[in-house]
This record gives sequence, structure tokens and C-alpha cells, in this order.
Amino acid sequence: MTLKMKTLTLTFVLAGAGLVAGCSSPSVITKTDGSRTVTSDEPDFDRSTGTYRYEENGRQVQVNKDRVDRVETLD
Repeated sequence: MTLKMKTLTLTFVLAGAGLVAGCSSPSVITKTDGSRTVTSDEPDFDRSTGTYRYEENGRQVQVNKDRVDRVETLD
């Protein structure tokens, strides 16, 4: 593989990694009791169960929508 091909391949790999890293949307979930949780990604809302889902300390957490006051995306 020539140096030019290696450079081109590395450029595409780094660009792809940048796109993946740029897709996360840190969020703050404020619950009705006033507590706040910062998540690394925007939580998913499951309409069938009425819960927000997010990962916290390596485990999946579900919170009923009635306990959530608001979800804000951090910029």
C-alpha cells in the first residue's frame, strides 16, 4: 500500500470517528422531585411503556414519564 493510500485511508477513518463522536447529545433529566441526572446521550422514550430509558454507570435505567419534568439537551 502506498503512502498516499495510507494517508487517504487514515483520513476517512478519522472523519468517520469524528462523525460518530459528534452524534452524542448529553442531556439533563429533571424529575418532578427536583433531582437532576446528566446522561451522556439523549434518553430514548418508549411509547409502549411510557418510560424514558438511558444508561447510567453501565446499566440501563427506566423512568416513568410521570416522574420526568423535562429533558434538556446540553450544547
